Amino acid sequence: MKLSRPITKQPAETIVALIDVVFFLLVFFMLIGRMDATAPFDVSPPTAQTGADMPSGGITVSVSATGDLAVDGVSMAEPDLNTAVAARLSGTSETLVRINAHRATELRHVLPLVSRIEELGAQEVVLVVTPETAPPAQ
Repeated sequence: MKLSRPITKQPAETIVALIDVVFFLLVFFMLIGRMDATAPFDVSPPTAQTGADMPSGGITVSVSATGDLAVDGVSMAEPDLNTAVAARLSGTSETLVRINAHRATELRHVLPLVSRIEELGAQEVVLVVTPETAPPAQ
């Protein structure tokens, strides 16, 4: 008497484990990869000079948190500011303009102001900044 074993079929290979691995790799590379566009050339952002003395002379333009403007402590509207800065820049040898903006001022108030001041003839525009941590008072 000959006993034969029943023929067992090999289970088919499942690819579920492979799909999981590919999914985890995809998520991993999406998390560590850079999603922003890179410049085709080297870009070194500027650094703020804190602790350096402010240049003397020039015009000081102040911008409040709400976007109100003042030139050398005198509050004025935007068209008057253009006239006052243009008159000061053309009447003297002053070419420096300091922009002192409140920390809560939105950038949309400051950037057009810088462009306008440069168009009026300022050779140097300085943005006044405060260090992250103020030095201890003496």
